[in-house]
Amino acid sequence: MIRLLANVAANLVGSAVALLLAGWLIPGVTLRVGGFLIAVVVFTIAQAILAPFVFNLARRYASAILGGIGIVSTLLALVVATLVSGGLVITGFSTWLVTALLVWLVTALGGWVLMAYVVDRWLDKRKAAKHAARAA
Repeated sequence: MIRLLANVAANLVGSAVALLLAGWLIPGVTLRVGGFLIAVVVFTIAQAILAPFVFNLARRYASAILGGIGIVSTLLALVVATLVSGGLVITGFSTWLVTALLVWLVTALGGWVLMAYVVDRWLDKRKAAKHAARAA
């Protein structure tokens, strides 16, 4: 249960960082303070739901594009986040593509780094402390 919560937290942090970077680096991406947290939550939930769905569709109907599934699901999650929340606005076709690429890259790398180094180390320390407490 703790690992699941840590994974959710890592995904939320990664999504927030990715959207902040996109808003800062890419002209045509606007983040609104009032809806930013909603946009992060909606994006993260949409990404979690859409990634397996898009993967299964591609595996069944277009196996040649399986490598690009992460970017496609990120693009779809961005569409959902812009439609549901008022915190994220993306204008222009090329802006959509660049934003999807950047957000996909940051969330993929960020999730890996957060889970591999920060969360796993924290969970290992927690487990060692529990074992030490039981032994004492």
